[in-house]
Amino acid sequence: MIEQNWNLAGNEWAVELLRQQITHGTTRHAYLFAGPSGVGRRTLALRLAQALNCTQPIEPGIPCGQCRDCKQIEAMQHPDLTIIQADSEGGTLKVDQVREARRTLTFKPYQSKYRVTIFLRFQEANDNATNALLKILEEAPSYVVLILTADHPEQLLPTIVSRCEILRLRPLSLETLESHLTQHGADSEQARLIAHISGGRLGYALRLIQDSSALEFRNEKLNEAQSFITATRVDKFAYAEKLVKDKDAMRNVLLLWLSFWRDVLLCAGGSSVPLANIDRAVEIESLAEHISMSDVRRMVSELETSLSQLEANVNARLLVEVILLDWPRI
Repeated sequence: MIEQNWNLAGNEWAVELLRQQITHGTTRHAYLFAGPSGVGRRTLALRLAQALNCTQPIEPGIPCGQCRDCKQIEAMQHPDLTIIQADSEGGTLKVDQVREARRTLTFKPYQSKYRVTIFLRFQEANDNATNALLKILEEAPSYVVLILTADHPEQLLPTIVSRCEILRLRPLSLETLESHLTQHGADSEQARLIAHISGGRLGYALRLIQDSSALEFRNEKLNEAQSFITATRVDKFAYAEKLVKDKDAMRNVLLLWLSFWRDVLLCAGGSSVPLANIDRAVEIESLAEHISMSDVRRMVSELETSLSQLEANVNARLLVEVILLDWPRI
């Protein structure tokens, strides 16, 4: 059963705002849920779709979670629900996908009150897709609710943002998330580690708990990152050749490396901000002592730039080779 807060820990203010709009019939035609990946943007969007179309609400704005509509929306298989996103995270959301969504929106809902279309990670849309969405926002029928998700509103055109109600979602405090995870079965050590790794993002934390292979992947890649400090050029070139064969995995690896070097930067600068990789604190402190601040800053900057370039389809192998050749040595 779905509770009053839509079973969402954190950002209860957003749930309450949306519930009040549904209760008073003031639902907007377009929303932008902004916040870091894993903070709960998609879950909130699906809960809103359920709350709008539930046939047996517990009370206004609180879906039952058990009726046919609620179950179909939860499974993202509802005839009046459309999910639009790039083929992979870090990919490109294309104009044909938006045009197809626009075509379906001309039809009235098949079995529900509202036809809901969710555009996930809309910062990945190309220019043509963005312009196509603008036309949808201008022409959407009254029975349509559009929901966009993005990391930051500033990533989207002002003309799109201005037509949406913006809800900026925030991560939980590490203490709150750690407590939430222990209450749901995680042991205290695991809960503390995952709270830090996820940076307070509940959705990401739950994925880490449910998928043990994700933590294994993280440990493997962080171990490899530390080995680069003494690796030869030949070893680095061989690693780059292997890594670029899977672009999705490559993006995740770059994110892990960035997280690690940010921790080194925090430690080197004497920051009181908690480390993300607390299980690597000894190694991080050692690197902070032996590598210059300028080299650490350069690594963070290079990795941030590389993630942006990866999305622009630059030569991935050359990208990794440059990173590894610039890897600091003790």
